[in-house]
Amino acid sequence: MMPSTPAPVRAVIDTSVLVAGSRSRRGASFAVLQLIGSDSVQPCLSVALYVEWQQALSRAKNVPPGASRETVAGFLRFLAGKSHLQEIYFLWRPVLKDPNDDMLLELAVASRSPMIVTHNVGDFAGAERFGIEALPPAAFLRRLRGE
Repeated sequence: MMPSTPAPVRAVIDTSVLVAGSRSRRGASFAVLQLIGSDSVQPCLSVALYVEWQQALSRAKNVPPGASRETVAGFLRFLAGKSHLQEIYFLWRPVLKDPNDDMLLELAVASRSPMIVTHNVGDFAGAERFGIEALPPAAFLRRLRGE
């Protein structure tokens, strides 16, 4: 019998990580984005989060250096294709201090993602009540490595 490979870790990737990773090839945010499509990470995505990603990366200040609109659109399609698309049948609002972050918590719960990867960890105080941990990208990478 062949040894089975472990299932990829499901995680919700906040827009802050997507923007930081697309603007610079240095740092943990870029490293997290590079793992998408590998066997180690499977992002979870809702329609609402995808729309937010599109809006964020369409702003001139967030477009990666030298990237065209077509390149950005292709990048987002790639991410969506590698993601677990999750429908959400419930809303608990407001739960978090920033109501705009509630959609990420709802996505994490619905998709059974144990983690939200974000630069705004403090905005997710209360997520632990649902068994969800908010981690900055560097801590998420350490967790993946078993550190």
